[in-house]
Amino acid sequence: MRHLQDYYFFKTIAETGSIRKAAKSLTITSTALNRRILALEKELGTEVFERLPKGVELSAAGEVFLHHVREQLTDIEKVKSQIADLRGERRGHISIACSQALLPFFLPNQINQYSNLHPHVTFNVQRRDRKAAEQELINMNADIAVVFEPVLLADFHILSVSKQPTYAIVSKDHELAGKDIIKLSECLEYPLALPTKEYGLRRILDKKADRAFYKLKPAIESDSFEFLRYKASLGKYITFQIEVGLPEDLSFMNMTAIKVDENDLPPGEVYVGQLKGRTLPVAAAKFAQQLVTTLESG
Repeated sequence: MRHLQDYYFFKTIAETGSIRKAAKSLTITSTALNRRILALEKELGTEVFERLPKGVELSAAGEVFLHHVREQLTDIEKVKSQIADLRGERRGHISIACSQALLPFFLPNQINQYSNLHPHVTFNVQRRDRKAAEQELINMNADIAVVFEPVLLADFHILSVSKQPTYAIVSKDHELAGKDIIKLSECLEYPLALPTKEYGLRRILDKKADRAFYKLKPAIESDSFEFLRYKASLGKYITFQIEVGLPEDLSFMNMTAIKVDENDLPPGEVYVGQLKGRTLPVAAAKFAQQLVTTLESG
């Protein structure tokens, strides 16, 4: 399968935009790698890269060839996975693009559960929210996307949609800490630590504020949910999180979660999906089904 190695070399150069950088990551000399690409171009009868002073760019033919290469590399992984299943021994590699909210607690628990049954399966997890997660599916850099409030869905084959209520996160010493349920308007009386506008949770909060003519003025904005939670744990600030993004016990973080009234702030949606028209390798398909079962069971 020498040609598959050349395909992988080509894909790495395309993604790094540099033969030198690709050679370094592939632990091969730049000269040897360039020779392989020149041989590939000779076989194809056209240049797949435009050589530039500071790297390379895909030619029009290279763009077409990259799509073919991604499909071929994906298909061989699927075949390897199916052969392993015939032996009763699931192997494979699963790439996941996942919204930030699900990364700290939900996804690690799901991977741990799957790995206990199938220890030979490896994982790659990329933090990608909304549009970026969908793009990773299109590029075939991800098998599965788990996305909160996705944007496009044009190339997204939906496997599951689950409703996710929002929770206000405060320190255990906060004035609101004893409440079981809260309205968004009550939270506005305190300084807010909010995710930046590209995130689905912020979109939901902004949409509610616009409808109700609230002034949603965050004291702190960040693209790191971990930072926002830590800031809220220190005292007066309030941040927000969807239900699936919460740990089973917040007390060890000196925090508590208060459900925001769903009649006041409608739940958002978590989508599990894959690229339309693609058949997933067995390991990825089984893991996707596990995610769907867990999310739909509440």
